[in-house]
Amino acid sequence: MATSLTSGRPNTLGVELPDLPVAPENGPDPVLGPWPSYNPGQFYDEMVGPDGAPRPAAEILWRHFAELGPEALAERQRAADREMRAIGVTFTVYEGTTGVDRPWPFDIIPRVVPADEWHVIESGLVQRLNALNLFIDDVYHDQRSVSSGVVPSELVAGSPNFRRECVGVDPPGGIWAHICGSDLIRDGDGTVYVLEDNLRVPSGVSYLLENRMVAKHVFPEMFLHYSIEPVDPYIGRLADLLASVSPAPGDPTIVVLTPGVYNSAYFEHAFLAQQLGVELVEGSDLVVLDDDCVYARTIDGLERVDVIYRRIDDLFLDPEVFRPDSLLGVPGLIRAWRSGRVALVNAPGAGIADDKKVYSYVPDIIRFFLGEEPILATVPTLRCSDPESLEFVRANIGRMVVKPANESGGYGVLVGPQATADQLAHASQQIEDDPKRWVAQPVIPLSTAPTLCAGEVAPRHVDLRPFTLLGPERAYVTHGGLTRVARREGSLVVNSSQGGGSKDTWVVDTSGPAPSRGPDPVAPPSRGHAGEPIV
Repeated sequence: MATSLTSGRPNTLGVELPDLPVAPENGPDPVLGPWPSYNPGQFYDEMVGPDGAPRPAAEILWRHFAELGPEALAERQRAADREMRAIGVTFTVYEGTTGVDRPWPFDIIPRVVPADEWHVIESGLVQRLNALNLFIDDVYHDQRSVSSGVVPSELVAGSPNFRRECVGVDPPGGIWAHICGSDLIRDGDGTVYVLEDNLRVPSGVSYLLENRMVAKHVFPEMFLHYSIEPVDPYIGRLADLLASVSPAPGDPTIVVLTPGVYNSAYFEHAFLAQQLGVELVEGSDLVVLDDDCVYARTIDGLERVDVIYRRIDDLFLDPEVFRPDSLLGVPGLIRAWRSGRVALVNAPGAGIADDKKVYSYVPDIIRFFLGEEPILATVPTLRCSDPESLEFVRANIGRMVVKPANESGGYGVLVGPQATADQLAHASQQIEDDPKRWVAQPVIPLSTAPTLCAGEVAPRHVDLRPFTLLGPERAYVTHGGLTRVARREGSLVVNSSQGGGSKDTWVVDTSGPAPSRGPDPVAPPSRGHAGEPIV
């Protein structure tokens, strides 16, 4: 896979600024097939090739859509919408300070990825998470990556996600980030890039699983005759991972810790607890006693808890250590974790690697800790704290994507070519006022996929969030992921909180009729020294 952008004007910083492709009406002729007017223009389309024919992995699905016809497809979309409402799949958006539950937006036209391509992506994600865990462990121990000049010291010491309380802690297997939701994009020449690593409290896997369940009901015939990799093994793999980090022998007691019903991801917290067959608890349900063990309050008395799958941000986990005003966490929880009496997934402090400035160093982190070249590409990223980069970003802000380094959910992101003059001026001033808070990247012309929009099928930009699990013994990547789609024409922002929707993702094996098992689990490397695997 290529590791640099292939068009645009280079500069002394080594970052190219490609122009977005022209509008679809100036692109190739509309494609033939089930949607005669469908025209992705010059964008890379996930289902349709540049010649207007379906890509090989999507050919069977393409023919099936042609046989169904537009009316039958629209009816199946309505059936999917009814099912999503009936089973209560929702997400929360905030209008001011008020949270509003909305039905999960699901588009029934799936995204199709060939299995051979997916296996490369899978290997790249495991490589990346291994390296990030090595980096996190190094940050809280010897900091060899800093002393060797791989990353600057201010990147660690100045990070809002660095937790001094985690220094010297040895979580089971040296694993800090057990679960990662990586955001992948594809550019105009088909290159797959990792856009973000979500390591703090990665969310979205429940929607991936619910999307697949509804897709099976909408297209049962396709799952009988099409070789689609399954996604449901994720829950079993997650259960195995949680059990594997338990500090106690035997059958561990596992809980999911939620901030409560007002959290935007509460649906997912409840879903995962139910699927795992464990208790969903809030901070007030747990207590840490003088023996540094965590106990759950039950009707039968206190029951020891061995593993906590926490869905609360670091700063709210323990009012004894972090924010004293937090009512969401458990007093003494960090003390219990540091004592090795309870496992926390993901571990506190893992967010040091969930930073858009650290992201720009990940290729060097992979080389330093694993002695390997990165399998997946990284988008060139300018850190505005660097004076030369700051000058370049401000001069070219209308052609770049500007992001706050430590936000998520698409908040604060400015897409230069789609911004107004006032928005550009405001962003430029924000960067000038606090350059350390900002990074900038070239605008990547995200790939498109056919999407039902107001009764018609039209190209819409997409990204992809697969989930990687990493435990002391093995790694696992979902066979597919949560495809997010920007439902507004021309928009490059796919987040549901910003008006985006979702699709099921089909990893298909065109070499045979039966779904493939996928690759064997990949064991993480053991701890060693720089240049060798050390997780």
